[in-house]
Amino acid sequence: MVNEVLQFLLTAQRPDNQKAFFFDGTLGAGGYADALLRATSPWGVVIGVDKDPYALENCRRRFDRYIRAGRLYLLHADFRYVDRIVSRVGVDRIHGAVLDLGVSSDQLDDPERGFSFMSDGPLDMRMNPEDHLTAAHVVNNLSEHELARIFSEYGEERYARRIARAIVAHRKEKPIERTQELVKVVKSAIPARESRSRIHPATRVFQALRIYVNDELGALRDFLSRILDVMAPGAVLCILSFHSLEDRMVKRAFREWAQPCRCPPEAPMCTCGNKPGVQILTKKALFPSPEEVYKNPRARSGRLRAIRKVGP
Repeated sequence: MVNEVLQFLLTAQRPDNQKAFFFDGTLGAGGYADALLRATSPWGVVIGVDKDPYALENCRRRFDRYIRAGRLYLLHADFRYVDRIVSRVGVDRIHGAVLDLGVSSDQLDDPERGFSFMSDGPLDMRMNPEDHLTAAHVVNNLSEHELARIFSEYGEERYARRIARAIVAHRKEKPIERTQELVKVVKSAIPARESRSRIHPATRVFQALRIYVNDELGALRDFLSRILDVMAPGAVLCILSFHSLEDRMVKRAFREWAQPCRCPPEAPMCTCGNKPGVQILTKKALFPSPEEVYKNPRARSGRLRAIRKVGP
């Protein structure tokens, strides 16, 4: 949904005849950064961030001209630390920000990264290869109860307990170290009719493990608690999510920020001036167009929400 995001970000207010800074917290292959840099030439500057060093290296080669021109900063970091990242670049406030949450196509398509249940590879799932926790460690070491909780909470998997029980039984004989090994265990634990479903039977388990390994919900929670402090008045924030857990967090945060009084419930009196901090730009989540889904089927579950900061 690059075009939709770009339309929102280009409405952000910026100082006259000065640079505007945009934060791309999930750089990936650089689609949003490229579109922004083209549309905001010569005044737009993008701070591109990704946990994946391979993504950053590809973008360094692809966007060398922008880097040399001082219009693109690339940082190996977690977007949850947006305040530190912006400060590190030497910027006080940003004028726009975008997050495209979840796993990238490049990560899914590389079997060695272990994100996909469609091909065989090591059961890894780390977005940052420098992190220590892998999906293999999780499935081979966590208790049955904890595995069931992860599958239920992060994957909304209805057969979470059965799958956790099957994993624990299997690993007593042999550790689960490959993606296709895990797929077989999952299939063995669920009713046969579920294997014929339109949704692959391992979809929710793989999603849950990926979210847990990379602390994706924790990162989003931290980002939402910090982003308003680094947004300039009139700045725009766009967040594209791909499952209900993320979307609910984003929706809840946006609604809270848009309330007339934003003081904590325990505050003895109002100190915010009874003014909302943001204007919601998307009354309901926006979905990809049929044309985009046709070109990129993985985009079908995307949900875009956007806000504009109206407070100081």
